[in-house]
Amino acid sequence: MNDLCADIGYKSINHYGEELCGDHVDVVEENESSTVIVLADGLGSGVKASILSTLTSKIISTMMAAGLPIEECVSTIAATLPVCSVRGVAYSTFTILHILNNDTAEIIQYDNPQVIVLRDDVNYDYPKTEMNIGGKKIYKTTLKLRENDIFVAMSDGCPHAGLGGKYNFGWKREDIIGYMEAVSIGGYTAKNLSTMLVDECDKLYGHKPGDDTTACVVKIRKREPMNILFGPPSNRDDCNRMMSLFFSKEGKHIICGGTTSSIAAKYLGKPVKASLNFESSDIPPTAEIEGVDLVTEGVITMNRVIEYAKDYLGENAKYEQWNFQRDGASLISRLLFEEATDINFYVGRAINPAHQNPDLPINFSIKMNLVEELSACLKQMGKRIKVSYF
Repeated sequence: MNDLCADIGYKSINHYGEELCGDHVDVVEENESSTVIVLADGLGSGVKASILSTLTSKIISTMMAAGLPIEECVSTIAATLPVCSVRGVAYSTFTILHILNNDTAEIIQYDNPQVIVLRDDVNYDYPKTEMNIGGKKIYKTTLKLRENDIFVAMSDGCPHAGLGGKYNFGWKREDIIGYMEAVSIGGYTAKNLSTMLVDECDKLYGHKPGDDTTACVVKIRKREPMNILFGPPSNRDDCNRMMSLFFSKEGKHIICGGTTSSIAAKYLGKPVKASLNFESSDIPPTAEIEGVDLVTEGVITMNRVIEYAKDYLGENAKYEQWNFQRDGASLISRLLFEEATDINFYVGRAINPAHQNPDLPINFSIKMNLVEELSACLKQMGKRIKVSYF
């Protein structure tokens, strides 16, 4: 195994006036060495399309993850999908990205716009092999992965953007490639790249999409460990053990909480330099300790990070806030969402006397819940999480 990993992100917008999206993305990790991503686009829009695409992506991703050949997957899809009473066909296009051992990618495409591959931030014209399975023309590609390779899969809502409006013939593939080449240089996460592409399509549609529009981005990157310390240990005698374990780990170090930062400063023999610069009116300012990458307040800051994490996993509407602001919550969000791939939490179980005031809405269980909630969100982002309690 190499030290590469796949960062996966996707976003969809519905056909204007529809409650459900006719596109569906499914990600299945069979184990640490195999990940299957399927983007399916159901015929038409609304409920029928949603059912078709969900069935297609679920069946293909599950079968592929189980190691079954693509021929079997496609024939199963053809036999399973309900036939549309109006059109007389059961139709869902799909794109499959199969990442193996983080060193090989299989791309299998049926009737969706061709996957864009960016290598060294420019378009890479990859080879394709044509296959005929059950009368369907399917293209297959096998590529050796390199660090910073970017794969952009999309439904036909992307090239149809602006059709008959800003562009007579929609947003051409070469223009989408040019757009993705320009934004990929910024070092954004897969989720942010997919959000930018879909938001741009939404603008071209005049915010009234004429089709379900989905982009799924896979970015190949190096593993990046990160360590976060939250709260002092329940037993004071464990302070040195907790600190030595925390600081011995490779990667960046984040400390959350006033008491926790005081213990860390004492262990390092360095002062805590508090900042009086309020970057945000509702988030306490950060501090500095030599040898620590980021020092923030605890519960209030962590609460905001969870708010950003939940939004990131959903609409990702707040990405501009935490991407550019300099308050503690935004800085933690950038480190955890964008940089980190493997995150080690060191959580102290000590009860803070300041939190025992009945007028304060903070208590011990809330603090533990914050860690569990954030861990769950980060796992959904594809991060590897380890939590150690003291």
